[in-house]
Amino acid sequence: MSLREKIKERARSKGVPLWRVAQEYGMSDSNFSRMLRYDEKVSIETEKHIYKIIDELSTSGR
Repeated sequence: MSLREKIKERARSKGVPLWRVAQEYGMSDSNFSRMLRYDEKVSIETEKHIYKIIDELSTSGR
């Protein structure tokens, strides 16, 4: 499973739209999606940060 698929699945399972993740990450939705297309260039730290954003958004209800 690619990083993009993992992130999309995690966000979907927690009820968080990807545009919200992108917004919290500080990117436009289109740039965020583009970044995920090239998952081999995404660092482990970035991946962990994205998962943290998803988890925080799912618990905060924002």
